[in-house]
Amino acid sequence: MQIKEMPVSCRPQEKMMYAGPGALSDSELLALIIRTGTGDMSAVQLAEEVLAYATAHIGDPGRADPRELTEIRGIGTAKACSIVAALELSKRFMSCRVMESGDRLATAEDVSRFLQREMVNEKRELFMSVHLNTRLQIESKYIVSIGSLDAAPVHPREVFGPAVKRGAAAVIVAHNHPSGDPSPSVQDIAVTERLAEASKIMGIKLLDHVVIGSGSCFSMREAGYLTD
Repeated sequence: MQIKEMPVSCRPQEKMMYAGPGALSDSELLALIIRTGTGDMSAVQLAEEVLAYATAHIGDPGRADPRELTEIRGIGTAKACSIVAALELSKRFMSCRVMESGDRLATAEDVSRFLQREMVNEKRELFMSVHLNTRLQIESKYIVSIGSLDAAPVHPREVFGPAVKRGAAAVIVAHNHPSGDPSPSVQDIAVTERLAEASKIMGIKLLDHVVIGSGSCFSMREAGYLTD
């Protein structure tokens, strides 16, 4: 059977059919989502404009809000919602795969990926706990507190109360920094110390406190703020 060669210049849809999604650039993949360009820009060129705008004004395209995207010439409500919907669906699939696998959350990056569905686009600080069984596998996750732009007040009973009800053997806590910088504040370190003391009393191990930023995260355990 003779295999056709992929044309040197072809549209993203044709390119995907010939070579698969891995052969497409970010702008070409985005062009397939927005589907059409404008009178003076192709869909790929418009996608490049979207990525450039998101990088310059949002910092991370994955954190885009549809209302922000409509500031781009050529991106109306329908295209903006399609882009954000595709990103959200991808994050949900990634989160579900981790949950269904039964694997342990071995690193702070694992925790960040698992909780990104709730935290990536959140403009306020969100404090969450992940409940683990005796094999240190994921059992459930729980929103402990929703705070302001720069703080999410939390008390040990709000973390360990639900963990006791669910029979958790250990917990991992995490919160996001809407600024995108995962460096811990003085308050973050103080909360970690309080939770560590409470975990000893409750007999539920605190494995880590992870601060999630934009594309990076910070582990209190790796930094030495949590010890066994």
